[in-house]
Amino acid sequence: MFVAIGNTPRDYAWGSTTAIAGFRGAAAPGGAEAELWLGAHPGSPARVLDAASLGHDDLAAWIAADPVTALGSRLAEQGARLPFLLKLLAAAEPLSLQAHPTPEQARAGFAREEADGVPLTAYDRNYKDEFHKPELVVAVSETFDALSGFRPLDEVRGVLEVLRAADAAEPQPDPGALDLLEARLSGAHPLLDTVEWLLRDGRGGDTGEASWVVERVTALAASELALASPYALSFETVGALAAAYPGDPGVVISLLLNRVRLERGEALYLAAGNIHAYLDGLGIELMAASDNVLRGGLTPKHIDVSELIDVLDFTPIAPPLLAPVEASPGVAVFRPDVPDFVLYRVEAGADASRVALDGPAIVLVEGDDVTVTGAAGESVGIGRGESVYVTPDERELEVTGPGVAWIATTGAPGASGA
Repeated sequence: MFVAIGNTPRDYAWGSTTAIAGFRGAAAPGGAEAELWLGAHPGSPARVLDAASLGHDDLAAWIAADPVTALGSRLAEQGARLPFLLKLLAAAEPLSLQAHPTPEQARAGFAREEADGVPLTAYDRNYKDEFHKPELVVAVSETFDALSGFRPLDEVRGVLEVLRAADAAEPQPDPGALDLLEARLSGAHPLLDTVEWLLRDGRGGDTGEASWVVERVTALAASELALASPYALSFETVGALAAAYPGDPGVVISLLLNRVRLERGEALYLAAGNIHAYLDGLGIELMAASDNVLRGGLTPKHIDVSELIDVLDFTPIAPPLLAPVEASPGVAVFRPDVPDFVLYRVEAGADASRVALDGPAIVLVEGDDVTVTGAAGESVGIGRGESVYVTPDERELEVTGPGVAWIATTGAPGASGA
């Protein structure tokens, strides 16, 4: 069964005024459009466009009423929930630094806050549900900028060396703030110690030392020497973040992270514990259907430093790119190490391309129209920016037409992950 779905973009302040409308072929909205949610998450469930045919106005209500049809018997027996959420995300300004828990951390954190009687809507609530939230983002715009994961320590030392040189080149050098930063970076747990100190002392701490470091690093990052260094993009980012969130410890934390620029079609996969922030660009985002976010700066929202430190993975890594695999001509698949979701990019052209399904799916079309045909022979035409929910009984989708079909679905039963 094919069910046409849609939604109203969420108007978060960091959103673009043109990107989502352009993707959909719609008029500019006159305000920010940040995220278009296509799924059954209660925060913004997709609308069923032909509600009369199903008797339900949105995807979440239909799944709750008829989970076997909507999800298939396997998922219906596992809790009757769609395990993934597909989004179109358009960032014109930086999002908050954040990370997401493992399944075990999510279950324990949710149970703890429930037992403590913390309302789900409370400002200081950390865990809104019992689920993890790994996520994948693929660049749709020509470039997509992000921070993701702690960079290798030799790079962190290289950044500090550039700041030292920039300070020494000043008419009146003031290395004191850099001494404080280097002291934290020289311990047994350099990244953990530095992040925890910046967040605790920089957000109302008694010493004011972290605020001094943020102020000094921001000034040095704007120097000619810094902007001509191999880390110029990271220093430019410091300036942009400081302009949006002056004095925020996240400004300095950004220098500890991988500064990533995706080209169109490239992807990042953000596993549990990965600290990240999207900075600019339009992307297809696919994630486990959860609302568990631990924030770490660049936001007026609640930051629980202790819980964040417990969740973060401080292991230095290279940028966590996820390369697609060519499943067949015109079909690229992004398959992370979790069973919650898989993303296909199908560009069939003149020849039909096929995608096998292990569960329900959502199809979102970019560019020109496509026609999608299920195993039972039912076909549906999908236009630019339109989306369709596919029930698992279709088993396989055949895609034809000049447009690009983004197909989000579940991983195979027994896939790795939890």
